[in-house]
Amino acid sequence: MTGSITIETTGEVAAALGEGRPVVALESTIITHGMPWPGNRDMALEVEAAIRSEGAVPATIAVIDGRLHAGLDEASITALAQAKDVMKLSRADLAFAISEGRTGATTVAATMMAAHLAGISVFATGGIGGVHRGAETSFDISADLDELARTPVIVVSAGAKAILDIPKTLEALETRGVPVVAFGQDEMPAFWSRNSGLRAPLRLDDAGAIARFETTRRALGVHGGMLIANPVPEDEEIPAAEINRHIEAALEAARARGVEGKAVTPFLLSEILKLTDGASLKTNIALVLNNARLAARIAVALT
Repeated sequence: MTGSITIETTGEVAAALGEGRPVVALESTIITHGMPWPGNRDMALEVEAAIRSEGAVPATIAVIDGRLHAGLDEASITALAQAKDVMKLSRADLAFAISEGRTGATTVAATMMAAHLAGISVFATGGIGGVHRGAETSFDISADLDELARTPVIVVSAGAKAILDIPKTLEALETRGVPVVAFGQDEMPAFWSRNSGLRAPLRLDDAGAIARFETTRRALGVHGGMLIANPVPEDEEIPAAEINRHIEAALEAARARGVEGKAVTPFLLSEILKLTDGASLKTNIALVLNNARLAARIAVALT
């Protein structure tokens, strides 16, 4: 019980948390808003299996009929993957979905909140939200950035989504005091691509070093999370020059259709999927699996 909110867990997750074994949180918007059925269900189960293969326990986060879950069984994942009218939840509306008995999938920010409440300190995702292109006039900046500044969860991603303004996103993270660590390279990855042309603020090369860094931060009483930018495997990436052409075309389509707010990211991802003839989805799955494995290794190192 946390306040008046009960966090539902599977037996597997409850046992791992109770015994102090490593657990990795997973978001659920990638299931409900990321790809079509049945690929979304298959991907979710494959990611959970990847975490187990590294010695950790997966805990997919979602709100189902107003109940906050940290861990879903296969039947629940299957049902969520086919559900209609699922809310896309961030910090602003997570409590709303719970109070109104709604079903909602968690973004990075909401997943971090729920993971922290459940006692989970490592979270694997695809890419974080950040400063959108044109934010100087639209003010479209993801709540993920403020969540990273306030909630002590390690977020393993392939960097910020490449549809964003990555330089401004890095500046915003620096302003908020969020450590950004590139894994195994000096350059910041850019989601579908290994390289962004931007030097990463920090670099570490193994899970043990990341765990040691986090342990030192805790000893210093530092608040907030950490972003691990894990490049997609080389044989699965889409080169930056190629994907950037598709991103520009997708952005132009969004502007022409007046797409705004929370609808922007899923629209852009859908457009890029069409423009790449499905290659962006293949790379997306590969990077999520890659992040899940690294997150599990970090969770193991922390325990």
